[in-house]
Amino acid sequence: MIEAKQLTKVFDGKRALDSVDLKIGEGSIYGLVGSNGSGKSTLLRLISGVYMPCLLYTSDAADGEISVDGEPVFNNVGIKSRIAYLGDTPYFLPGATINETAKFCRRMYPAFDNALFNRLIEIFPLDYKARIATMSKGMQRQAALITAVSVSPKYLLLDEAFDGLDVVMRKTLKGILIEGAENRAMTTVIASHNVRELEDLCDCVGLVHNGRILFNDEVGNLLGRLHKLQAAFSRVPELTAFSGLDVLKTERSGSLVRMIVRGDEEEILSYVNRLSPIFAECVEPSLEEIFVYELEVNGYDSKNITE
Repeated sequence: MIEAKQLTKVFDGKRALDSVDLKIGEGSIYGLVGSNGSGKSTLLRLISGVYMPCLLYTSDAADGEISVDGEPVFNNVGIKSRIAYLGDTPYFLPGATINETAKFCRRMYPAFDNALFNRLIEIFPLDYKARIATMSKGMQRQAALITAVSVSPKYLLLDEAFDGLDVVMRKTLKGILIEGAENRAMTTVIASHNVRELEDLCDCVGLVHNGRILFNDEVGNLLGRLHKLQAAFSRVPELTAFSGLDVLKTERSGSLVRMIVRGDEEEILSYVNRLSPIFAECVEPSLEEIFVYELEVNGYDSKNITE
């Protein structure tokens, strides 16, 4: 399990992460969503042990800890051998091919899975004897994913994993991550600014903004907590008639009323039907819409926060 307690990171007096508490269970696929500069990448680097929890020797240093399987990560070789971290800009040995990179990883990771590596090189259409530096951005991303997955990590950390991949490769990657969770109990943490990519992949999703995790939950719970209500009336009731609902947002256009409502769908429709609408229906919003609505309710500017 990955656990953060009051996790803080300071750069030049500015808090990139501010008192983050988080638990990520084993065998899950967890999505970190947020705009550029929100703190997603910093959190991944702390989990991987690239960064220390706080910046020492500054007045802004704060308490905080990050642990994996109950142990601190920084300078812990045993724990780091269970983690594969792939940053938003993958690093490769100068002049190396995929086969040479795999040879290096075999020495660094005792759990390197040769059978899995051979299967992945059949899935991804790359020239495995070509220098990685000569490949396109998308191909370099594929090469990095092949080696990261092949080390058979217990924890796979991916920063903007789908960046540079086409539709087919994105679907392929999702299948590989799901298979890893189901067959090897691999835990994957994906940082992304694109909520749509994570909605059908992740078990849980957290929204990072200004160095804080504003909220996180299972995707199923998030998708069931809000509803887009549409109701038409021959005579539109006063808004006070809807006071029994937990309404986040209301729009009126002629005889049509549109609302974002928190609660159980059946209870919402039962309440509205007592107001004698011509018709009424609830539509499930996307995960991205849910994040935007919740942010606005909590007083945050949602503009560009998930783009």
